[in-house]
Amino acid sequence: MPKIVDRQEQRRRIGAALLRLAAEQGLDQVSVRTVAAACGRSAGAVQKYFSTKEDMLVFAAEMAGERIEERMALVDTGLPLRQALHELILTTLPLDEERRAEAAAQLAFAVHAAHHPRLGAIRRQVDDDVKQALVAWLETAACPAPAATADAVIALSDGLALRMLYAPEQHAPLLAALDHALDTLTAVGRQVGGG
Repeated sequence: MPKIVDRQEQRRRIGAALLRLAAEQGLDQVSVRTVAAACGRSAGAVQKYFSTKEDMLVFAAEMAGERIEERMALVDTGLPLRQALHELILTTLPLDEERRAEAAAQLAFAVHAAHHPRLGAIRRQVDDDVKQALVAWLETAACPAPAATADAVIALSDGLALRMLYAPEQHAPLLAALDHALDTLTAVGRQVGGG
């Protein structure tokens, strides 16, 4: 009887290996051969699921974006605005090994996307999906200027994640900076909204 292979599950395993490799060594070290070795397969076996390195990169970038969106969806948006924003941003910061690896891979993808239009389109779509979800939630929370607030929250998250990657010893002061920025952002929102 032939062995049944879950194609999507195999693609996800290969994508996870690529994310680990990108996080540990950067995208310069990613190839069909190195990803195959990282997931214990032959290069030929990997090419059954991805014909090119770019196909693997696109799939892994989409997968990384899904992971962030899944964590963000777990945040209770019924919390007070400032607290919910704090929790949402924490889901994106490299505060543990899994999120550190994810943030390192995301940074590598962002740099790579600057020179590869297909990957750039995926990054823009992930960013747009996150922004639209955040704007929709901010509108239900009666936040004034939800689109501008969403952009500010995303920029804050991206900047903190980057700094935490290359200066992990600065986590405490950077988390204090997050609190300060959210206090300022939500205070400005209350002033604009008249509340």
